[in-house]
Amino acid sequence: MDSSFDIVSKVDRQEADNALNQARKEIEQRYDFKGVGASIAWSGEKIVILANSDERVRAVLDVFQTKLIKRGISLKSLESGEPTASGKEFRLESTLKEGISSENAKKIGKIIRDEGPKSVKSQIQGDELRVQSKSRDDLQAVIALLKGSDLDLDLQFINFR
Repeated sequence: MDSSFDIVSKVDRQEADNALNQARKEIEQRYDFKGVGASIAWSGEKIVILANSDERVRAVLDVFQTKLIKRGISLKSLESGEPTASGKEFRLESTLKEGISSENAKKIGKIIRDEGPKSVKSQIQGDELRVQSKSRDDLQAVIALLKGSDLDLDLQFINFR
């Protein structure tokens, strides 16, 4: 009987929400954000940060990133654009990346094939990967291998059976 696990890249929306609310509260209370029109909010699936200068927008992003880390969300999941000016206001949009793109799935599959134990098979299933082997130790080795690899992606290993 083969053992298997799934490789996914997911963000806990509730935790992301908590991080955003904590960042918003901190910005409302901090003296250095008074009178600069600083705000952070969801806009659909995007996170929109507003302030009256490039550096204030970046400072708000920095506060948000700190809150994400405290909530166990990897910054590899956060994709942020560059601040753009519109009138007297600067705007920065970010998104939380979820799922493994087919390009990244292929990269992960190649790492497993080239560097993983020979008994291990991986297959792409939508935006995740299923990894199978007769040996649970080989599966553990693959997890360790991927944790040590330099992928710009926050991976979770689930459904280990």
